[in-house]
Amino acid sequence: MKKAQKNYAAFAVFLVFIGGSLTMGFDLGIRVGDNFWIFAWDMLRILPPAFLLIGLFDVWASRKMIEKNFGNVSGIKKYIWSVLLAATTVGGTFVAFPVANALYHKGAGYSAIFTYVTAASLVMIPMSIMEASILGIKFTLIRLGVSLPIVIISSMLLGAYFKRRNYILPEQE
Repeated sequence: MKKAQKNYAAFAVFLVFIGGSLTMGFDLGIRVGDNFWIFAWDMLRILPPAFLLIGLFDVWASRKMIEKNFGNVSGIKKYIWSVLLAATTVGGTFVAFPVANALYHKGAGYSAIFTYVTAASLVMIPMSIMEASILGIKFTLIRLGVSLPIVIISSMLLGAYFKRRNYILPEQE
């Protein structure tokens, strides 16, 4: 059985379980189903516009521009651009990984990609505003001031390791 067929079969079993739980009044299954539908609805609201924006990014952002600002020759500015791009990314890692893939295929360096993916869950503007309103601006600034240098330094180390090993991502199937 192919992988896709196994995935469809597993999803069908899951749906049968949810349907059976609703029919028999199995509370745990009903709660699992409720959580699944909440999650699925959130994804249906977030992912289509996000993938549309990712597609536009892929078309509009030229390889030359990505290499200039995110590539291995761009110096420290690749980290600044990575953090700024991550701050504007809405949808968390659901959106960050496809954008990171687009960055990779357009010539961004590994360290810039690592910085972007990590910062995407760390510096989102809406999340930071909410955090500052609840926990205070001082806490948010301290968290960002401590976290961002660690993210950038670890990205530099990881990027250097990948470059030293001449690592290339495998082609997609």
